[in-house]
Amino acid sequence: MHPAVAVGLVFGGCCSNVVFLELLARQFPGCGNIVTFSQFLFIAVEGFIFEANFGRKSPAIPIRNYFIMVAMFFTVSVVNNYALNLNIAMPLHMIFRSGSLIASMALGIIILKKRYSVSKYTSIALVSLGIFTCTLMSAKQVASDSSLNGEDGPQAFFWWLLGIAALTFALLMSARMGIFQETLYKKFGKHSKEALFYNHALPLPGFLLLAPNIYQHAVLFNQSELFRVPVLGLTLPIMWFYLLMNVITQYVCVRGVFILTTECTSLTVTLVVTLRKFVSLIFSILYFQNPFTGWHWLGTAFVFVGTLMYTEVWNSLGPFLARCQRRRRPKEE
Repeated sequence: MHPAVAVGLVFGGCCSNVVFLELLARQFPGCGNIVTFSQFLFIAVEGFIFEANFGRKSPAIPIRNYFIMVAMFFTVSVVNNYALNLNIAMPLHMIFRSGSLIASMALGIIILKKRYSVSKYTSIALVSLGIFTCTLMSAKQVASDSSLNGEDGPQAFFWWLLGIAALTFALLMSARMGIFQETLYKKFGKHSKEALFYNHALPLPGFLLLAPNIYQHAVLFNQSELFRVPVLGLTLPIMWFYLLMNVITQYVCVRGVFILTTECTSLTVTLVVTLRKFVSLIFSILYFQNPFTGWHWLGTAFVFVGTLMYTEVWNSLGPFLARCQRRRRPKEE
């Protein structure tokens, strides 16, 4: 598949996924569990049919290793989605999750004994400063919103702090999972599609612990206003439509990233994913009218510039532009 198609899938799928997630969270902030369960179930069923061949294909990586990875992946997914129920606005949610480089570097130094260049440390400092700025401004926003709405300020701020703690925990757990995957792939080779299936299929029994919450939101979804699906002409509660579209776009997003990793370098993948996050952030601010001050914009700039510095995009752009100029000169002559 052409890389341009993969880039289109990433931007179209991932950006749309964020939109439908925000539509769901705005109506029912505590719907994270039913969203996570639906995404896991859809990808698990697809993988069982096309990757595991209805259970007839044995995994290339021993199943016991997947259980460790799955425990981390399940925890990260549930905690990230549940954080939206703790006074965490979607823009802050996206910015905070962009800080994965910080967690990856910190754990890489501690666990893998890695050492990095000065430019890497500088980029991480920029990302950290950006996240700190956005978090501080969001804390002030929570305090002012709670006072305007007549809510208990300390209580609202407490739940917000729990949300920040949840995002921090998920960030560190995700980085630890990345290191575990790295060591696993070095030993057994890369099997991305297989890992995608087992990471979504094995955790499904764990959702039994969340069954009451999932059922509660399923009932609430049934009570939402009816919506007529264009083209198909089907009528269903609008919250189920949002959930269906969220699941489909999540699958398109994941597949797009997977295709991109097979067609392009890791640098290109990082650049595309970073730009996608920025587009999603801009859309969330403009379309959903999320509060975003000048300080938030400054913090966002720090995060994305730091991310691009870490991936050394600037060093790669120089030779690329030079090659483009050399190609133009013969045509001009």
